Amino acid sequence: MSDALTDPQIADLSPSTLAVSAGRPPHEPDQPLSTPLVMTSVYVAGGDLEYGRMGNPTWSAFEEVLGSLEGGHCLGYSSGLAAVSAILDLVGPGGKVVAPRHAYNGSLSQLKDAEARGRLVPELVDIEDTDAVIAACDDAALVWLESPTNPALEIADLERIIPAAHEAGAHVAVDNTFATPILQRPLDLGADVVVHSATKYLGGHSDALLGAAVTRDEELYRVLRLRRELIGAVPGTLEAWLVTRGMRTLALRVERAQANAQELARRLADHPAVSKVRYPGFGGIISIVLTHGALAADLLTHKTHLWIHATSLGGVESTFERRRRWASESATIPDALVRMSVGIEDVEDLWTDLSRALDDVARA
Repeated sequence: MSDALTDPQIADLSPSTLAVSAGRPPHEPDQPLSTPLVMTSVYVAGGDLEYGRMGNPTWSAFEEVLGSLEGGHCLGYSSGLAAVSAILDLVGPGGKVVAPRHAYNGSLSQLKDAEARGRLVPELVDIEDTDAVIAACDDAALVWLESPTNPALEIADLERIIPAAHEAGAHVAVDNTFATPILQRPLDLGADVVVHSATKYLGGHSDALLGAAVTRDEELYRVLRLRRELIGAVPGTLEAWLVTRGMRTLALRVERAQANAQELARRLADHPAVSKVRYPGFGGIISIVLTHGALAADLLTHKTHLWIHATSLGGVESTFERRRRWASESATIPDALVRMSVGIEDVEDLWTDLSRALDDVARA
């Protein structure tokens, strides 16, 4: 378990420093500077691990870094969806789950599947209607939040919703994938657990599937750890190592992607091919709605050279896609909405590539 809550030397450091310094081996002669890959499925009996599903030193390094960044105790999972599933599985049969109507497609699909099997009762809400969200918390077992939401980039009033949910007797989970702990720490606002698709910004290089859950609740951590061992949704050792390495530059990547996104959002608002720009003012994700509809949006994603048509996000490279090309995407997302994950390339190169494609779309 990470000692992020108890070690004052860690607790007093800034996130950018924690991303670099946490999860290192002891500063002793002949120790490696970084935790190495420990590729084993079996341990010599008599210790704490015994078997590969129970833990790994390489996982532990990843969990210490992210736990330190979020200010809690971290558990790694095989993917972001595995982490989502681990939290939803804690809700008892027939339990009510309040969630944003616009959210990560995988999370909403899990809720839809659980509802179809009679296991959970989702109530989807407009996350920006704070009074309606608070009213929906009545009788809820879990309030699932995203802020910003995916892909609508709506902002939840976490400071109001979290205490209201607790007052109603619900636990609160926050998917912090978009904001990252560099920009937002939901545990500081009272959330019970934070979830990440570490595949995205934490890893940052589009080369590893990994998920995580972080909590300050010792009992919740214990339960989640035992269930992870039971179900087996454990992280891969190589993936944990890659994401740990990726997190060393997280603060720099988020800073650059955010600066690029802020400038691009400003320019996009003036382009005639764009009818609406959705950008919350922070982070590296922009969503735009094309003036001439879905066909124009599809055309845009095939006319660029630097921008890559791909469904993931949070990497060093800039990617985008029309979200409604997925049949499972929420029907209230505009058909011509393009979600843009802004990378760390030179902003002028990104704009030149994008504006040329937009000009072509406007003339088509």
